[in-house]
This record gives sequence, C-alpha cells and structure tokens, in this order.
Amino acid sequence: MKHIQHFLETQAFGVCTSLGEKLGFATSSIRLYFIYLSFLTFGSPVLVYLVLAFWLNVRKHLRRERSTVWDV
Repeated sequence: MKHIQHFLETQAFGVCTSLGEKLGFATSSIRLYFIYLSFLTFGSPVLVYLVLAFWLNVRKHLRRERSTVWDV
C-alpha cells in the first residue's frame, strides 16, 4: 500500500505538491480546492492540471544532467 501511495503522491499529484511548496500552502488544501473547482466548473481545471503536469515534466527533463560521449 505504501508503494501505491508513494507513486500517486510523486507522479499523479506532483502538480499540487509543487504548487504547495512554491506558494506556501498545504498540498491537501490545494487538492481539495482542485476537486471542488472541477465539480463546480464541470471539469475544466483538469485541462489546466494536465498542462501543468506536462510543464513540470518538461522542466524536470531539461534540468537533468546529460552525459556526453566525451565524458565516458
């Protein structure tokens, strides 16, 4: 069960966690607001969430150190 929880918190809820860390809010409250907004606006924040998740993945990929052929 811990493995599933860790996977969900790092992969699925990474957007809420990073927003919480940057803005100084609790991640649980950001998740609740996201769920409430999704119900009130018929799911439009899901598109925003997917765009933010894509952006975080691109940033993580760009920050990763790359080794070149000359480093070997």
